[in-house]
Amino acid sequence: MTATPRTESFVHPALFYRGREEYLAGTVPFVREGLDAGEPVAVAVPGDNLALIRDALGERAAKVRLLDMTQAGRNPGRIIPRVLRAFVDAHPGGRVRVIGEPIWVGRTPTEYPACVQHEALINLAFQGREATILCPYDEARLPAMTLVDAHTTHPTVIRSGKQGISAAYAPEAAVFRYNQPLTAPDVVPQVPYARQSLSEVRHLAVLRAVELGVPESRLEDFALVVAELTTNSVVHGGGSGALRIWTEEGHVVLEVRDAGVLIDPLVGRRPPVGGQRGGRGLLLVHALADLVRVHTDPVLGTTTHCYFQYVRRS
Repeated sequence: MTATPRTESFVHPALFYRGREEYLAGTVPFVREGLDAGEPVAVAVPGDNLALIRDALGERAAKVRLLDMTQAGRNPGRIIPRVLRAFVDAHPGGRVRVIGEPIWVGRTPTEYPACVQHEALINLAFQGREATILCPYDEARLPAMTLVDAHTTHPTVIRSGKQGISAAYAPEAAVFRYNQPLTAPDVVPQVPYARQSLSEVRHLAVLRAVELGVPESRLEDFALVVAELTTNSVVHGGGSGALRIWTEEGHVVLEVRDAGVLIDPLVGRRPPVGGQRGGRGLLLVHALADLVRVHTDPVLGTTTHCYFQYVRRS
């Protein structure tokens, strides 16, 4: 059983599992209990695990929102607004259940810090909401540090059917620890820009993306990300910035540096409300890029890395 006593409106346990049987024992009853209680249920997990849950649910799978997290959550920064909040906000007025598995075997070291920050920020994003978000962790195959971090980002942990309080729970500390400096290859030149040169630098950036292999189908996305980040520098980041572009492990990487500082840890992850100003550009950036990493510091300013898969040239 994975039912969680509700002492607070928002519940966020980590489920540690070993193998298929433990995975199904920890997830399928959770889904069935939600359906029996009349609660909307979503499952966003990697494809292989999604198939296991779907098959185990049988006909009841049709009543569940099923998402392959390797697609919907490839960029961890889009999971809160486009997966979790999208589902929870669509069902106001009652408790909602979600299984979300954002960290799986195969996540790269470059992706991992963004994954931990995502898991930590869930607690802030859903504070006070009537929702339970269960996060499975493959205890047998994930690195030991991943399991340590899961204790930091989840207030409770379920193992072998037993739930306990995490004494290490400290989500703010996890966000801070993975706010890591971002670097670019020394050989990649910086291209400075200010308000008067925005159009020129955006044009140069897209040309460089074409040279490095960003497919034509993604060029508009790339151009929009460049436009949003450079505009943000001019409006909120001190009036100027610097841009670099290079390739790394199958991706074209766009770097934007400016003097701005991000105060709100949920900026770009919280859907804007009504006439709210700010945050919409970074929300779009998270939606379009394959991965977004951000480092922000009161002295160093903010560095953003956006990753786009490229086409290898023969």
